[in-house]
Amino acid sequence: MASAAKTPLDGASTTPEAVVVRFAGDSGDGMQLTGGQFTLSTALAGNDLATFPDFPAEIRAPQGTLFGVSAFQINFGSTDVDTAGDAPDVLVAMNPAALKTNLPALKPGGLVIVDEGEFGKRNLDKAKYDTNPLEDDTLAKYDVLKLDISARTIEAVKPFGLGNKDALRSKNMWTLGLALWMFDRDRKPIHDWLKAKFKSKPEIAEANIAALDAGHAYGETAELAGPLRQVHVDPVPTAPGLYRTLTGAEAVALGLVAGARLLRLPMFFGGYPITPASAILHHLVRMKEFNVTTFQAEDEIAAICAAIGASYAGSLGVTSSSGPGIALKTEAIGLGIMTELPLVIVNSQRGGPSTGLPTKTEQSDLYQAVYGRNGDAPMPVIAARSPADAFECAIEACRIAVQYMTPVMLLTDGYIANAAEPWKVPDPEIFERFPAQFLDQPNGPDGQLLPYKRDDKGARPWIKPGTPGLMHRIGGIEKAVDTGHIDYSPGNHQAMTDARKAKIEGIRVRDQQVSVGTKSGKLAVVGWGSTYGPIHQAVNRARRKGLDVSHIHLRHIWPLPANLEALLKSYDNVLVPEMNTGQLKTLLRDQYLIDAQPLTKTSGQPFQIAELEGAIGKFFDGVEGNEGGEVPPNADQLPNPVGVEK
Repeated sequence: MASAAKTPLDGASTTPEAVVVRFAGDSGDGMQLTGGQFTLSTALAGNDLATFPDFPAEIRAPQGTLFGVSAFQINFGSTDVDTAGDAPDVLVAMNPAALKTNLPALKPGGLVIVDEGEFGKRNLDKAKYDTNPLEDDTLAKYDVLKLDISARTIEAVKPFGLGNKDALRSKNMWTLGLALWMFDRDRKPIHDWLKAKFKSKPEIAEANIAALDAGHAYGETAELAGPLRQVHVDPVPTAPGLYRTLTGAEAVALGLVAGARLLRLPMFFGGYPITPASAILHHLVRMKEFNVTTFQAEDEIAAICAAIGASYAGSLGVTSSSGPGIALKTEAIGLGIMTELPLVIVNSQRGGPSTGLPTKTEQSDLYQAVYGRNGDAPMPVIAARSPADAFECAIEACRIAVQYMTPVMLLTDGYIANAAEPWKVPDPEIFERFPAQFLDQPNGPDGQLLPYKRDDKGARPWIKPGTPGLMHRIGGIEKAVDTGHIDYSPGNHQAMTDARKAKIEGIRVRDQQVSVGTKSGKLAVVGWGSTYGPIHQAVNRARRKGLDVSHIHLRHIWPLPANLEALLKSYDNVLVPEMNTGQLKTLLRDQYLIDAQPLTKTSGQPFQIAELEGAIGKFFDGVEGNEGGEVPPNADQLPNPVGVEK
């Protein structure tokens, strides 16, 4: 099982299959940095891994408050890891608020490491504790390691002459040092990183290294009769090659650059900062040597209009945002569809309408992506399933945009954008090149230019402005068939609407495959986007119990794969888990008239494997003809798929 240790962290075994660790503290405690560096050390140790950074929504919430807690969870192991894990085995809580908000997730018998120096009355009051949880029975069902991390950090950095306030900025490094010892990790890569990061302030680097080493030394010299143990997790067997960890935002940026190179085009990225999409702009800014131009516009509308202008001029135009920004870009997306220019739009989805939950994850923009424009304005939609998958999806979006002369939307979400996983760097030679073609001479009879004459894919030609003899009109008003002149006539509008629709519906995408299971059976669990990991694991577990269930995961949301209807109708039942109120379910019902059943979640947190496993188990519980295995103990608390009779 990828989400939990195969054996407990109590000394019974030092080789668990996988371990889940969560670091939690105030948003100023450096938990994301701690988690990121622990991830680096874990990748270098050869473990498979998946991470889940969980940020507070406020830029800087009041220190010590419940809504200011920042957490970073990592699941790492010696087998394939598809999710960041369900219940942590180890929780590191830097203050009372971090303990209170994260303790319910910790598995019974798990290890809690707390900075008891932060458990004073002021912080306890902020966390809404009436009594000190370190002194009552709040932690009775867990192993507890109480350390005054603050005091130990101050002592470790004393030789560097730092005041207490500056010294305490290093306590995340002390904590990281302890975690490195606990899981048998090498400190040298972190030493090197600190020296590089603080190259201009070597005294700060040395202070942080001292704190890191002090935390590691504590683990080495601590009394082993307590709950602290050193645990070794074997490397995962992997194929030879060059590996690196990357986040979804990095993967999108790299995929966009790779797509532009395969097209042999310069890339123009027009963006405006918004959580969680901003990181794509940050990564692309550092890739100028690949003929990438980045432009931070004054607003979302300017950003996409600039990208459309770049595509008109012969570059690959790209823009990126999250749901609220995509809403602002909608009119310009329609302009891209009407002018039939290539454009890649990346939507890093986040929770809720309006400002909503800016740092939490959700899949609630599918309707917006497929339907959310005025007029009949069809557009291809692709969804990445994981950080690494976002690389190939970005290339695919670039290919479709140019070959079919259309805007394309690539859906990721907050979880994919921020999470990290190992990625085998592919050989560039394996990717098919698809160079862009520009019209350079008239394409009609008697030397006439027909800028909206369509090829066998339904795409019009791409014409660079200034090409001799190829002057033509472009804009948002309806175009005449072939000539592109302004034409309001009913017959012409019908013909052009039909042509734009047929072009998108005719996009050739790969046939849908079954991720786990068989091509027919009792139940298909159909997912899209970041639900891949938990569905994949849950279906595998269910099949090991003898349940006739399969997993199908969609990359192409619109148009849907040509074989999907027949595939879904080969199952008796279809269950669609989504982090929304049932948007893909509605799409499948609409297109195929199948009784797809929803399993929805809109808490801002990803699905847990146990939630999906429980829902599958309940589905089979008592269904005639199935010898379902044991249903998880919490299954009665899980949503029951709508319309499933028991």
